[in-house]
Amino acid sequence: METGGSLVQAIRKPTLTPKAIIHQKFGSKASYTVEEVEEPTQNGCPGLAILQKGPCLYRCSLDLPDFTVVSGSFKKKKDAEQSAAQIALEKLGINLSADSPTAEEAWRELIARVKYIFSNEFLSALHPLSSHFKAALRRVGDLNASVPASVIAICDGKLNNLCKIINPTVESHPLLVLSYIMRAAAGLPELVVGAEGQLSIWRKDPYPPNVIESSISQQSDVAESITIMAIYIPCSPEKAVEPVILNISSTGYYFDVIAQILGLSDANMVLVSRTIGKASSETRFYFAAPKSYPLDMSSDLLNAIVVPFGGPLNARASSLCGQDIYGDSILASIGYTWKGQDIFHEDVTLQSYYRMLISKIPSGVYKLSREAILAAELPLTFTTKTNWKGSFPREILSSFCRQYRLLEPVFCVSSIPLKVSSELSRSNNKPGVSESADQEREYTNENESVDVDPKLVVSGSSFTCEIKIYSKCQDLILECAPNVLYKKQNDAVQSASLKVLSWLNAYLKDIDMSLEKEKQLANVFDIKFYRQIFFKEVVKCLSVCNCQHNETLGRKEPELNGVVENDASYINIEGTDSDLCPSNGSLLCVCYSVSLVTKGELQKELLESIEEFEFEMGTGAVIPCLEAVVSQMSVGQSACFYTELPPEDLVLAAAKDLANALAFLTSPCCLEYSIILLQVTEPPEDRMEQALFNPPLSKQRVEYAVQQIQEFCATSLVDFGCGSGSLLESLLEYPTSLETIAGVDISQKSLSRAAKVLHSKLVMKSDFDAPCRSIKSAILFDGSITDFDSRLCGFDLATCLEVIEHMEEEQASLFGDIVLSSFRPRILIVSTPNYEYNVVLQKSNLTSHEDDPEEKIQSQSCKFRNHDHKFEWTREQFQHWASELAVRHKYRVEFSGVGGVVDLEPGFPSQIAVFRRVFLPEDADGLKDEDSVWQYKVIWEWNRKWKKVF
Repeated sequence: METGGSLVQAIRKPTLTPKAIIHQKFGSKASYTVEEVEEPTQNGCPGLAILQKGPCLYRCSLDLPDFTVVSGSFKKKKDAEQSAAQIALEKLGINLSADSPTAEEAWRELIARVKYIFSNEFLSALHPLSSHFKAALRRVGDLNASVPASVIAICDGKLNNLCKIINPTVESHPLLVLSYIMRAAAGLPELVVGAEGQLSIWRKDPYPPNVIESSISQQSDVAESITIMAIYIPCSPEKAVEPVILNISSTGYYFDVIAQILGLSDANMVLVSRTIGKASSETRFYFAAPKSYPLDMSSDLLNAIVVPFGGPLNARASSLCGQDIYGDSILASIGYTWKGQDIFHEDVTLQSYYRMLISKIPSGVYKLSREAILAAELPLTFTTKTNWKGSFPREILSSFCRQYRLLEPVFCVSSIPLKVSSELSRSNNKPGVSESADQEREYTNENESVDVDPKLVVSGSSFTCEIKIYSKCQDLILECAPNVLYKKQNDAVQSASLKVLSWLNAYLKDIDMSLEKEKQLANVFDIKFYRQIFFKEVVKCLSVCNCQHNETLGRKEPELNGVVENDASYINIEGTDSDLCPSNGSLLCVCYSVSLVTKGELQKELLESIEEFEFEMGTGAVIPCLEAVVSQMSVGQSACFYTELPPEDLVLAAAKDLANALAFLTSPCCLEYSIILLQVTEPPEDRMEQALFNPPLSKQRVEYAVQQIQEFCATSLVDFGCGSGSLLESLLEYPTSLETIAGVDISQKSLSRAAKVLHSKLVMKSDFDAPCRSIKSAILFDGSITDFDSRLCGFDLATCLEVIEHMEEEQASLFGDIVLSSFRPRILIVSTPNYEYNVVLQKSNLTSHEDDPEEKIQSQSCKFRNHDHKFEWTREQFQHWASELAVRHKYRVEFSGVGGVVDLEPGFPSQIAVFRRVFLPEDADGLKDEDSVWQYKVIWEWNRKWKKVF
């Protein structure tokens, strides 16, 4: 991790976009027409003719007075428009960078803009600022026609852009705009009046009566008072945040009402923050300017600085806004828009205030997108579009950047050819797999670069994504460059985005962590960040709340006096066990409610309830205590348990009645969760196969392995990626020549289950005629199947059934090289799904999910059979992979499969390659003692002579 490294501190001058330059030169004479286009897409499966729909693309034609240009095709309309404008500029011979105004030119344009704003023409225009002018004309006394400078600063985007060109630090200090506005007004003494030290401007000569009458007549005649809910945030942290009512006449000026609540006699002294939340929002902070003018008017034009306020900083408002707010403030959503002359307004409630607070943390954004503040959690891994619920990681990351006034994240996607090379470094590649969906898998290559032999490159590509985040001044804040390969470009982008979000979550919840822990955290998530700039742009703006769930179930706090059970394992589960229980990878649907519960009479206040809430088991998509409870339930059962209170902000953000919730929080209380498990949907692969095959494909694969064992009289077998031991368990039901069986996997949870099953079959059964009586020893290892362990060298038969598709393709190739070059079994059986058969399976899937809109980005004919499959090969791809492996390592390979007929399209649903070792004279030497390598950890071992397990 790099902290405080050398960065380019020179601030780059913002440039106008091509569309903005076209508008400057042609105005309304430039006409854009955007149309949707369809472009052909390449079939992901050679030889499979299935109708495919490409992504939604847009093309723009730009009509100018003398010519018309047409853009290329883009995923976003705005990109097509900018492209058309760029083409037009090139045709006009205009250089984009050279055409951007200098600071001096921007200053002259700023003065011209202020002059236009106070012209007769502008008063009649449909513009948010012109509505403020019209409202100011109705003010009485000395305030008549007086317009606050802060209003001009927030309403006119062109003026703001010019100020950024003059001084880019305006982005960090938005109140600098006030200084430039007042200086520009001082340069127009014949038109406007704006004395130094005052924060308002007015015309020197009144508007002509006919202009005023024409402008006022355009406005609505509705004169009723408008009641708007807002939030009053005192400067003192000891004082509570309270709701406040703004009673505004439709013919009055709302700034005067706000000034009155803030205790100001002059509304021109009301300062306004930038918007909070989404760009289209009118939610802002209103606060009083200090008695002394906040900006240094004496400094030169290009080096204006902000003079610190004399008043106290409002920490709560500042942290939410990301801008310094001083004194008491009002949070309100009110203003004028482009859509009409009438005032726009929305209520800002206490609940919406607390929801704004939690949205400052990525996990809070995810919780809000699911409307499950007290149940949902940002998942640990990105699975698939169909199983991911709520806002997508890329969307959340972009939202986070907008919250903190950063540039949109930059996603650098690299396409990497698929390689089949035994020269890859084994020490830096340690994946392992499980046949079951017990955990989400990522296979990384730590090498910065790998030389590729062109002869070993196969068709297709994998993708990796690097993310960079910049400040508005284009300073690099952080970058994430995970060495993880994905079959789909979108998966690479979403997974990298999730890594950044997970790091942000962990870091922002513990910003005082030690440097050592900070470095470890960055390494875990492949993050490099620039500490000084990160603190300036993000941590300084961090919300005062610390939205982090207490992950302990049932822990007793002293002040709760017995409300929460002492026994952390206490859960009240009711209902009959239906034997349909969730497992990792399953899609669960629950009905739940969360209530505040007090001691004594156990009074309840409902906070949150959802009748149907879906999440994928094992991905961390809900708070840990909720997943722990659900894992012990079966469909139809209900459960009730208690937890300690999470941070107060989460409770109040979820509360339906803020007054009642606040009353409960004043006394000892806790949270009560009530859950009903409504449905468990097995992983899609199981559902699809069960619809067509009897016996299931899993059993047919076992029978195929048994056939090979019997044919070659194998006495030893190792199962690579044994998972929960389903194959090893099944083999014990058949009479075979096997004497030694072994399994390897990286999931300790799966290995634990495998050990229990094998123990019950081998140790507990005493029937002499049982098929498993031939087995003399069994062992289970915890380790990666791409690491070599000499204890498994030279087995008669090795299996790897429905495993390699859970790895990245590069890792599958690495496994093939290692098993045939180092483990060297007499026979290796590898099975994997036949992608071409998916069209048959998915037509039989009666519980298919609706496609996510983002699937259009990388549309393909069929989905993978399971959410954690990294790839699925066609027959041609699989045979190419296996044939090259066999040639390199002196094996013969034959192809077969189960579940179908070899000569009937589209082949077997589960395709199989059987590698048979070609014995050569040098093979008789065997493994030497000095070559012994033990990299696996023994999880469970049994020997019939011992009559016990270790």
